[in-house]
Amino acid sequence: MFSFAAPWVFLLLPLPFLVYRLAPPYREKSSSIRIPFFRHVAQAAGVEPKTGSVIPRRARFQVATIALIWLLLVAAMARPEKLGEPLAIEKSARDVVLALDISGSMDQRDFTTTDGAPKQRLAAVKDVLRQFIAERQGDRMALIIFGTRAFVQAPFTEDLNSLNGFLDQTQVGMAGPNTALGDAIGLGIRTFDSSEVDQRLMIVLSDGADTSSRMTPVNAAAIAAEKGVVIYTIGVGDPDASGEDRVDLDALKDIADRTGGEYFFADDEEALADTYARIDELNPRVVETQSYRPRESLAHYPLALALLTMLIFMTGQLVIQRRRGAA
Repeated sequence: MFSFAAPWVFLLLPLPFLVYRLAPPYREKSSSIRIPFFRHVAQAAGVEPKTGSVIPRRARFQVATIALIWLLLVAAMARPEKLGEPLAIEKSARDVVLALDISGSMDQRDFTTTDGAPKQRLAAVKDVLRQFIAERQGDRMALIIFGTRAFVQAPFTEDLNSLNGFLDQTQVGMAGPNTALGDAIGLGIRTFDSSEVDQRLMIVLSDGADTSSRMTPVNAAAIAAEKGVVIYTIGVGDPDASGEDRVDLDALKDIADRTGGEYFFADDEEALADTYARIDELNPRVVETQSYRPRESLAHYPLALALLTMLIFMTGQLVIQRRRGAA
């Protein structure tokens, strides 16, 4: 499609005609021959002498050439452009933070696969998370890992392949043997400070009780609720164990309830996959669609044609003047 970015410039087209009609002619003094019997010559010719100026007439091709050059210059100033086909860009309207417990208890092999084989907790969680991440193409996601301390493993990114790469590098105990659940939620809240969207979702998976946080999970959940962060919690592991190995289901439920999220418990890989499928169902992908049309400027074409026409015209005039001088 062809269009002009500044079509109002065509209002300048009649400007030279208005100047020609309304402005006084340019006056230039020239040498002349004074004869003493000028009055007698005028009377003999039957004309009356008077002051004035001689306005030379231009040939039609000169007027047409000048008009063409002006038209091309105005067309260039109007910025002609070629419009491409409309392109739609989808931008995520929600940011998601994944907070993953990698404390020492995640090394236990108490998960079972679909065929009944034992599997490490973290390995099962990673397998399910990869599928969950792959199905949210277009969303911005961040990964937080926590043990004794909480760390940002991957900041917000739309490159979910690289996010899976960071997930693959995560190993049990690399953040310490204990569980800092409250600090992980607090770090997730700070991670959302760089987010420019209103819908903010945090998914927290833990298999133990909070033992090393500087901020309690309840206080962190209250702050998250004030910031508009919805938290979905997932408990894995053994709720009947003792010490740090016991998953604190009550705390996970309280965190979800305070932020308007939901709590889930999974004791095998199939249940964990169902949990993430349920979260995905409750939070379908939300996008903002923006469309634009690529524009290719064509202003250089009429401008180049105007310069070429002007060059040819001036060259022709110079040739004519030289021929007249030689004659």
